[in-house]
Amino acid sequence: MNNYELTLILNPDLSSKFDEFEVKFSKVLSDIGFETKKLENIGRRQLAYSILNHNKGHYAIYQLEGPAAGAIELETKLKYDTSVIRHLMLKVDTLSLEDSLLMIESREAKKAPEEIKVTPPKAKVTPEIKPKEDSVEEPKTKETE
Repeated sequence: MNNYELTLILNPDLSSKFDEFEVKFSKVLSDIGFETKKLENIGRRQLAYSILNHNKGHYAIYQLEGPAAGAIELETKLKYDTSVIRHLMLKVDTLSLEDSLLMIESREAKKAPEEIKVTPPKAKVTPEIKPKEDSVEEPKTKETE
């Protein structure tokens, strides 16, 4: 059995129906022979660029264990699933059962509105430039000559 990490970006309209998607997808995984070790439901996030006319996507990260032949079949099923905008499946040596950086970041983003303190920017102070006494010559007049 191999270890895999699967990152899914789902249609943002599925955010409210993620539990239904999860049940359906876990059935697909078990039929292929995969076992889900961990699931991180990250939620809706802004995409870096528009994908299929979507500016947001619902992220989910699966830690899976299963056969190599099943990985190929799963890739094919994900390619033709209309609810999946993008997917990335990586074979890993060991499964990471800790929270991912995306999960930590999204958790902190939910806390942030309460903790945001706005500080005004510091004003730039430009030093006054004074001319050197030696370098400035006074204009000569008839009286000073």
